[in-house]
Amino acid sequence: MKREDDQQLWDLLGHAPQTGLSPFFARNVVRRMRERPDPFERLRSWLTPRTLVPAAGLVVAVIAAILVTHQPTTRNPTESAPDVIAAIDPQDYDVVADLDELLATDESSLWDDDTQTL
Repeated sequence: MKREDDQQLWDLLGHAPQTGLSPFFARNVVRRMRERPDPFERLRSWLTPRTLVPAAGLVVAVIAAILVTHQPTTRNPTESAPDVIAAIDPQDYDVVADLDELLATDESSLWDDDTQTL
């Protein structure tokens, strides 16, 4: 923007008070820098019992709420039959019954044979 474009603006800016730096500007900046706590002091101020106790209580409450709301559902054993029983066809029941009878007679005859040989 040229001075000729807006003469009134430049006149107004010419009447504004000039700001200057204080002779003690550098000293004040260095003093402020020294007054700032170092990062470890800031961390140490957060690790006081006054702040740790409520924070720990909040963490425990959040963990408890998560555990209560995400409990696994209990399974009823009568609702879900084992897959082996579900896989047997009705035709196979006769075969299973015959095998049970065969095993029962085989066991009894085994004992009978042993008593005769003694």
